[in-house]
Amino acid sequence: MGQYPDPVAGRLGGQRPRRLAAAAHDDQRDEVGLAHQRDGAVPAGIGHQLHGIRVEPRVGQRRRDDAIAQRQRRAQRRRTGAQHPRVARLHQLRRHVDGDVGPCLERRSDHTDRAAALDQPQPVRAVLERPVPGRERHLGQQCELVGHLHQPGLVEPQPIDQRCRDPGQFGGRDVVGVGRENLGAGSRQPVGHRVERGVDHRVGPGGQRGRRLRCAAAAADDDIGRGLGGCLGGRSMHGASSGVVRHGVRQPTCGLLHAPSAPRRGPTPRAVRRRCPSWRRGCCEGHLRGIRVATRLRQSSEPCGRQLRVTTSADLRDRAGEVLAALAGPGARLRDDQWTAIRALVEQRRRALVVQRTGWGKSAVYFVATALLRAAGSGPTVIVSPLLALMRNQIEAAAHAGVRAATINSANPDEWAQVQHQVTAGEIDVLLVSPERLNNPDFRDAVLPALTASAGMLVVDEAHCISDWGHDFRPDYRRLRTLLAQLPDGVPVLATTATANDRVVRDVAEQLAISDGSSAGADALVLRGSLDRDSLHLGVLSLLTAAQRLAWLTAHLDALPGSGIVYVLTVAAADDVAAFLRGAGYEVAAYTGRTEAAEREATEADLLANQVKAVIATSALGMGFDKPDLGFVVHLGAPASPIAYYQQVGRAGRGVSRADVLLLPGPEDRDIWAYFASLAFPAEPVVRRILDVLAAADRPLSTPALEAQVELNRTRLEMVLKVLDVDGAVRRVRGGWTATGTPWHYDEQRYERIAQARRDEQDAMRDYVATGDCRMEFLRRALDDPDAAPCGRCDNCTGRHWSPDVSEPAQQAAVQRLRRPGVEIAPRRQWPTGLAALGVELSGKLPTTELADPGRAVGRLTDVGWGGRLRSLLAADAADGPVPDDLLDACVAVLASWDWPARPVGVVTIVSRSRPQLVASLGERLSALGRLPLLGAVTAGGPAPSAANSAHRAAALVRSLSPPQLPQLEGPVLLVDDRTDTGWTLAVAARSLRLAGAPAVLPLTLAATT
Repeated sequence: MGQYPDPVAGRLGGQRPRRLAAAAHDDQRDEVGLAHQRDGAVPAGIGHQLHGIRVEPRVGQRRRDDAIAQRQRRAQRRRTGAQHPRVARLHQLRRHVDGDVGPCLERRSDHTDRAAALDQPQPVRAVLERPVPGRERHLGQQCELVGHLHQPGLVEPQPIDQRCRDPGQFGGRDVVGVGRENLGAGSRQPVGHRVERGVDHRVGPGGQRGRRLRCAAAAADDDIGRGLGGCLGGRSMHGASSGVVRHGVRQPTCGLLHAPSAPRRGPTPRAVRRRCPSWRRGCCEGHLRGIRVATRLRQSSEPCGRQLRVTTSADLRDRAGEVLAALAGPGARLRDDQWTAIRALVEQRRRALVVQRTGWGKSAVYFVATALLRAAGSGPTVIVSPLLALMRNQIEAAAHAGVRAATINSANPDEWAQVQHQVTAGEIDVLLVSPERLNNPDFRDAVLPALTASAGMLVVDEAHCISDWGHDFRPDYRRLRTLLAQLPDGVPVLATTATANDRVVRDVAEQLAISDGSSAGADALVLRGSLDRDSLHLGVLSLLTAAQRLAWLTAHLDALPGSGIVYVLTVAAADDVAAFLRGAGYEVAAYTGRTEAAEREATEADLLANQVKAVIATSALGMGFDKPDLGFVVHLGAPASPIAYYQQVGRAGRGVSRADVLLLPGPEDRDIWAYFASLAFPAEPVVRRILDVLAAADRPLSTPALEAQVELNRTRLEMVLKVLDVDGAVRRVRGGWTATGTPWHYDEQRYERIAQARRDEQDAMRDYVATGDCRMEFLRRALDDPDAAPCGRCDNCTGRHWSPDVSEPAQQAAVQRLRRPGVEIAPRRQWPTGLAALGVELSGKLPTTELADPGRAVGRLTDVGWGGRLRSLLAADAADGPVPDDLLDACVAVLASWDWPARPVGVVTIVSRSRPQLVASLGERLSALGRLPLLGAVTAGGPAPSAANSAHRAAALVRSLSPPQLPQLEGPVLLVDDRTDTGWTLAVAARSLRLAGAPAVLPLTLAATT
């Protein structure tokens, strides 16, 4: 009749309930039974003792005699104050557990400290949906479950409601230490609850299958609060009081499943004893689950904000409001949609997509939900976040809510092991990871499976990155589809974004619904709100030249409110603008994807503290960066999409009543858009070549080794590999990439539709610049906001436009700075990997006797200054011709400012296939101006070298370039070309000249790509 294999469990005999689930409560058995007979309800403290109970009739005189003797021994202990031997054993094992099990429940000292017993314990009620007839120990409509005690010093004791979901299972879901036991009519089978995540427990007569459970503990008893590294008791606190008594047995450190309620689902006690060394030593607390020990917190304990689990919506919302107040300030109030999302995650364990304006409080939803789920015993929340700046922002915000957050990303490799240990030990509430981390072999194989199994919630921040229709699609985000399908049932999932139109919303919602068949994944709750930002005052100012735009910014930056962000389109532009503004006396800093991690962090801190007037940034400082008092956002150059523009301007005005937003577009913007568009997914033959090379290899190939065998540059190759990996055609392993053999389909029509969508977005951005209608309404319509309406604040709505006037001295200063020529060209020092496979037996470092010296270019194609002039000169459809005078003068200025170790003694050109007149005339005129001999040209034979990647280009150049016949030279040669992209033409040409007798080579070009 319902036998427990638990060696600690005892028995209940006769018609009076007897509790032997916790040995520390044995001395209270008689008082409990008498109290129950008096009032017909479960007496105080019985809520702790529903685990491990079995009921069977008392038989035999010996058993009665044993019971009498046991009562006498307990009475003796009460008189002498002796401690129960098992409790003493636990105290010996865990000396920092300073609580003691009180002698008598009737005296209201259950789970109290000897030194300071609680005052009147507060009852916790469990309301059942229907009476439970048929047994003497019936519960009735209401029962008092006392033992989860509130210190009277708390603001207000919170009742805990327990509503049964399953008619055959009373106890329903976990309610802070209340176990599951079938109390139905005529049933004597004890059930308890399974404690392994996602494992079925058995309920009711016959042990029919029950719901799958979601509980974080791994022992038969609840773990209320968090323990001290696996010890008994807990250190979490209700509210801010440090005098709260907590109780509970921590999960077993041995990692075995100890589930007396479902022995057929877990190891038997014999197997446990055989496999667990701690059992043999008698010190595995997982096997001492029948004992509950109270721990009174010392005054030095720090509150963590966790409170008793509540199940009523009103209580849950109150608690959510408390967490929000800690996060955002005492005046913060939950928005209706915030509460709807939190309730869906915490109560209903659903999957939700929240599309709300920037600054609405999307991060508050997942931090509040995390606090509530963790207080209820759930595992840590995993947040997938795309940017390092966003991660740092989120960690700081989490601390305000009492949520412990950590991150694993490319900037903190030294901390990975420590963070992983903290996650395993339950010391972390939130783990932030980049999407790229999901496919790191070590993380994917060693960390991710356990993290997925124990996660309390998954959050996908900036969820528009999941969709390849999104303006900022990232292939690594598509791995989340696999992760979503692998999540155990009932793990809530939240995706958030501010920049998703209808198509992206549908795509993301469909991907969220991917699941293993659980109801949580059957559909996704979508919450969309108005995208209006009533603090933003949008405007556009069109100026003809980059010099005018920079001069205008210099003259008006002081007038812009507070500190802000100036966005530019390229890394070179960020460096140039920052240098110019610093020269004008402004405190500014550059921030790009190439900025060192420590410098980025320092710049973020300076901006948050208003120590700089502006940060000159690329999109690397964008999504999710939160500075409530950011006063302005200025764009020098337009992003390629109105949706991307809305994302970036949304950094401003979150906590102030007004923020100025201004766009200064330039004619060169479309050239930059076209360059980034050229990095789209390549044609099918190129992709098939990648798959064929990997399939033919007998070992994993690294990206450099693969690059040598396919005609793609490194950036595009890495992007293609990520897409193929997500599609299952290749897999990243230690040492590189392998083919899986899974058939793969090239969806040409889809890729073309996506490319067309990008072109449409560029057209829409041009329309935004030119529109005479409301600018905020334009952006909201681009995002399919159904409530889009005129804002009444932008330049078009008010008729107040920014003045284009710029003083002549300011313009001249900008022109002089931007026209200051000279960009250093770093020489290539090492051959690319894989040349041998292309028939060129060169590898490793270039010998110093074959190296070029650092060179110079007039400017970069992406510069704010010379960039536009150089792009028009070198455009594919531009006619070839002699070098223009302004560029010749710029070359002379570069030479004049060049601090070379020795003056060149001759000029050599590189014969250009596309612009032979331009390069030849440049060499001739520099030779004449410098009174240097023109020594000839480096010529190329055979077909033009491939521009696909370094390996192919270098191999072709080594085979084709030939130097001129050089005389005996006493100094370096000036090597002239029109542009440098990869640097390999200059490197191989310089090598050939060095081998032909040149003592040194000084490269000079008109343009550099980067």
